[in-house]
Amino acid sequence: MKAHCLPFSQVPHTTRLFTDFLAYSPKVQPFYPRSPYLGEWAKDEASKISYDASRREQVSDVLERQSKSWGASPKTLANLDRLRKGAAAVVTGQQVGLFGGPMFAIYKALAAVKLAEQATAAGVDSIPIFWLATYDHDLAEVNHVAVPGPDGLLQTLTTSSHDLPGAPVSAVRLGEEILPVLEQAATLLGDTEATQFLRECYRPGETMGTAFARLYSRLFADWGVIVLDASDGELHRVAEPIYRAAIERAEELSTALLARGEALERAGYHEQVKVTASSVLVFTLQQGARTPIHRRGAAEFVIGGEEGAEKISQAELLRRIGAEPERFSPNVLLRPIVQDYLLPTLAYTGGAAEAAYFAQAGAVYETLRGRVTPVIPRFSATIVEPKMQRLLERHGIAVADVFSGPDALRQQLAARNLPADLQSAFDAAKKSLDANVSTIKESLTKLDRTLVDAAETAGSKMQYQLERLYTQAARAEAQKGELVSRHAETLSQALYPDKGLQERGIGGMYFVARYGRELLQQLYEAIQPDCHDHQILEL
Repeated sequence: MKAHCLPFSQVPHTTRLFTDFLAYSPKVQPFYPRSPYLGEWAKDEASKISYDASRREQVSDVLERQSKSWGASPKTLANLDRLRKGAAAVVTGQQVGLFGGPMFAIYKALAAVKLAEQATAAGVDSIPIFWLATYDHDLAEVNHVAVPGPDGLLQTLTTSSHDLPGAPVSAVRLGEEILPVLEQAATLLGDTEATQFLRECYRPGETMGTAFARLYSRLFADWGVIVLDASDGELHRVAEPIYRAAIERAEELSTALLARGEALERAGYHEQVKVTASSVLVFTLQQGARTPIHRRGAAEFVIGGEEGAEKISQAELLRRIGAEPERFSPNVLLRPIVQDYLLPTLAYTGGAAEAAYFAQAGAVYETLRGRVTPVIPRFSATIVEPKMQRLLERHGIAVADVFSGPDALRQQLAARNLPADLQSAFDAAKKSLDANVSTIKESLTKLDRTLVDAAETAGSKMQYQLERLYTQAARAEAQKGELVSRHAETLSQALYPDKGLQERGIGGMYFVARYGRELLQQLYEAIQPDCHDHQILEL
């Protein structure tokens, strides 16, 4: 595997907040109390973790029970023992996408492993934990995965498994309907160890969460990654004080978040989550569906939307939390605080969107916990398989050119494949135009300097018309050239699917099936904790 760095400033759709965070510019530091380099602050940060022994014991018991039910490896059980004895945690997490979700979920797990090892080497005993966001209720985000077919075009595998509309995905139990989807996957992935893993984990009777947990327990057995199912009732009971505080201090929290949003906007950044004065950071289950709560006045709350909304006093809401905490769950801004109440988190590693969440959630951390858990950018990469390398070399382009989008790529490839005589004519015309305009400007300088600007304007217009004609010729060649169009489509589907990074658009198990678990080891070795560029990995 060969690795090449591509700065995120050259990756489409990268926000200024994220690039400034990577550079840790002074402008961004009020929103991130630590730099994105764990080695600079690991020991100091570890001294600030507040995690009492009884909570450590409770959570360790839950994680041991969960891990054993998923067939955890000896390395995972050893890491659980380290957690029980006082280790800190490097945490990452993800929604439980079908068949393990997109490739970046695998990158997250490996990044957590690498960072935990770096922290341990620096004197802070740390273990990697993967948090499954199983109380999320957006089934449409997790019930499918895209896998390249034999022709290189993406095929989407989708399960029809469902529960009540709006129910947490932890309630979505797989039935017989998963079997034909498994067969589709087997046809695409072949008879591989990865396919066997999917058959063992995505069985009728499993939930979306437990199937994902079993799969990741197998994939990362050698590294001892502890997989945590956040929907576990016992974990909700441990987190009850945070749910209670989010209700008792709802007004204070919304005020702090509104102020944080204004500060982000003043600094020229964006809010990842829209917050209002009535926002409450907790959901509750209502007839099986995950339902938002809003604040109305100092001590009155509303559960649900306008139709069928339930008005409830603060006292009654707190009573329900105390009686049935498993019916409550955090929203995206409270989730990190719940996570870090349940775990002795040294750092969280995630992508650009999660880093943006942390810029806002810092206000919640400060209000409820005092300490703000640092966030570290996860490993990010595009894998270039041998066939794609050959196509890139054939057309003399780089992966960054593919990021311009399929239409622009098609025109670029067509331009590079114009008939030789036409290409030569355009090249000669451009050189001639540049030389002649320069000569005219020199002569005009002697004749009348006031005409030089007019000559430059005229030259620019002629260059524009020539480039416009060149683009039209390239477009005509693209329309005519079936092979060029096919190559552009193949490269786009493989490296920039749906105008997004490969890691978000292609299922990770495709690469594991194609290259074996040895690929995971290669990826692990490619991760450099102090390098936060996007990596181009040539296999």
